[in-house]
Amino acid sequence: MLTLFLVSCSDLLEETPRSIYTPQYFKTAQGVTGGITSLYAHLRNIYGNGFYYSGMQGGTDESTWGAVNGTDTKNADYSGVGNLSSQNNPFAAIWGIFPNVNTASGIIENGQDAGVSTALIAEARFFRAFDYFLLVQTFGGVPLDLGAGELKFNTSAVRFSVRNTVPEVYTKGIFPDLLQAVTDLPAKSRLTGTVNKTVAQLFLAKAYLTYAWWLENPKGIPTYPEATRTDPDAHNAAYYYQQAYDIATAAINAHDASMGLETYFYDINVGSNDRGKELLLYADHTQASDLYNGSPVNEFGPASSPGSFASWYATSNYTEVRSSTTPGGTYGTSSVQREAAQGAGRPFTGVAPVHEAILNTFADKTNDSRYDGTFATVFRGNWQRGGVANTVLYNANNLPVAMGDPILTFLFTDPGTVTYTSGAGLSGVGAGTIPGRADWVITPTGISRIYFPCLWKLGPYRTDNGTSLGQASARLTRPFPVAKFSELYFVAAEAAVKGATGSQSARDLINVIRARAGKWRFDNNNNVAKAADNSASMTAATPAVIDINYVLDERSREYYGEGVRWFDLVRTQTWNTRAASFTISGVAKGDHTPVKYNRTIPPTAYLRPIPQSQLDGMEMTAEQKTAYSNPGY
Repeated sequence: MLTLFLVSCSDLLEETPRSIYTPQYFKTAQGVTGGITSLYAHLRNIYGNGFYYSGMQGGTDESTWGAVNGTDTKNADYSGVGNLSSQNNPFAAIWGIFPNVNTASGIIENGQDAGVSTALIAEARFFRAFDYFLLVQTFGGVPLDLGAGELKFNTSAVRFSVRNTVPEVYTKGIFPDLLQAVTDLPAKSRLTGTVNKTVAQLFLAKAYLTYAWWLENPKGIPTYPEATRTDPDAHNAAYYYQQAYDIATAAINAHDASMGLETYFYDINVGSNDRGKELLLYADHTQASDLYNGSPVNEFGPASSPGSFASWYATSNYTEVRSSTTPGGTYGTSSVQREAAQGAGRPFTGVAPVHEAILNTFADKTNDSRYDGTFATVFRGNWQRGGVANTVLYNANNLPVAMGDPILTFLFTDPGTVTYTSGAGLSGVGAGTIPGRADWVITPTGISRIYFPCLWKLGPYRTDNGTSLGQASARLTRPFPVAKFSELYFVAAEAAVKGATGSQSARDLINVIRARAGKWRFDNNNNVAKAADNSASMTAATPAVIDINYVLDERSREYYGEGVRWFDLVRTQTWNTRAASFTISGVAKGDHTPVKYNRTIPPTAYLRPIPQSQLDGMEMTAEQKTAYSNPGY
């Protein structure tokens, strides 16, 4: 159990360490609010966890493994370089939320005696459903009985477990809690970042949509534990698609004014707008306090702390780029140093974007602002903040560069005039040159497992850097996104593609998102203000009739690299077709030769393995443990 920190109205923090929660404790207002606080805190164990993130991005049509710290990505990649198993299992972070499920049950079961509002207990109902939704998508059917009965609060150690079926988890554990949460939660959040009616509506709509796909099972993907694809409440897939559409559109039409779409895509992810109106749910962090950040603010901290470091894995080693202090001199000066700034941060080089994502998903880099608002493609000189006094350095073609000038650029297109040298070259990273340009360059097809555009959207943001590079090796102190208001449009559009009807078509709903994507207020990679509205061009380019693949393309443009892609591909049963092959250059500096790789994704891979720690901890026979495990692992 998490240690519970209780805050009084005094100036001092009152800490009450607890090794176990009891029914009596949850019958107090302090127990309910403390328990609910721990439910928000447990989001940090998953979202922002770099190991889990690497596993979720690996093997998708967005990403593959990177050259340096790509072990978890390799194991999930299915391209012949790793092995996903109960031991090699970054998804154990999700299985580890069962104590939080139990905490939620304790609040729901006993909280009515504490004199707190039904709205507060509804937050616990939301999180119990939220956790079970994560579990059922990841592992299939999971236990509803943790030792004291289905959905009952358990205080006894139990070494035996039985998994419920997928329909039981949805109809007993997820839908009832979310329906009650929609009824009891307020329209406006109790505190900044707490769940409200709209958040509950979003997850209810997502759960209905996912369950509808499961019932339909268009590709014949097996489930586990084995169960017939029938609904206990006698509804069919079409019913649940319609429910998803109706709930999502109702939330769009009747949400509180404190929530909604940002005017510009850039503003969703820029650090200065953290916790903006579009971000509905997040794993929170802060640079103000080690305690409330969940890990040390100014250092890496213990590996066990729930710090946020996922974006490191999507950051290639830009710090290896080199310049010279004199024209024609030795290129040994680090001109772009590790910095606590968006698009920079600590480079782990573990999750690389595939060429298809760069070239095809983000094909329109002119009208659509989302490529610019997702990736860092230009790395600028910052050497003086790292202690190098020179006002000018010399870069590509022996041309001078000043602080803030581009040093390394990943080009949007190949101009046909790039010259590469073998190996690391003068640039130190194997980059090329274009006559007359002072920056080193890499073309889109030259993107490799070792050097690639970094994920700007999730990168570090701090306000205490001053004139230095800041705490560039500390874990991130930004909230990590879990759910956004824009997802309501995508859920409704996907349901419409699957036959749901209403006042807005799938194209209408997607075009709301595409219109916003066409609006620019800032050119991120050129670092200049940009006033442009390409909404008309964006919406005109949308096909008259869109299909599920188009919705998935749009989802990737909107949520690329946020660790949710695997769920999208598994839900729609398109994983083994959309991610069947990919292209990328190699692991060596100077390798810019694209190679096509194939993946072999078996049907059993649509469920993740039960963690070995769970199997080892149960007092069950070998046969029972085998039956408890998901097939294929």
